[in-house]
Amino acid sequence: QVQLVESGGGLVQPGESLRLSCAASGISFRTYGMGWYRQAPGKQRELVARITSGGSTRYADSVKGRFIISRDGSKNTVTLQMNSLKPEDTAVYYCNADYDSTPQYWGQGTQVTVSS
Repeated sequence: QVQLVESGGGLVQPGESLRLSCAASGISFRTYGMGWYRQAPGKQRELVARITSGGSTRYADSVKGRFIISRDGSKNTVTLQMNSLKPEDTAVYYCNADYDSTPQYWGQGTQVTVSS
């Protein structure tokens, strides 16, 4: 059974940081690309950051220079370090595992709220 379990969401003030983690089980982690998506109320789900099985990264323009995605093959985890958070970063963040760039599995989501 495949499981992607996110943690680390919460309420922060603008300019602060949060670190999201996703623990994967039931998949051959090293063969999957891993990504973080987010969905704000009334908006479509969008890709935030993705890291390939080889470690190459890609970011949405809106988060470049502020967010960092990384993966740890020894722990089967993918992490999203979010710095200089803005109110527009408020959304539910979802972990995703993809194969050949096709999304395969999703986590349950974790809420991130940026508000003063």
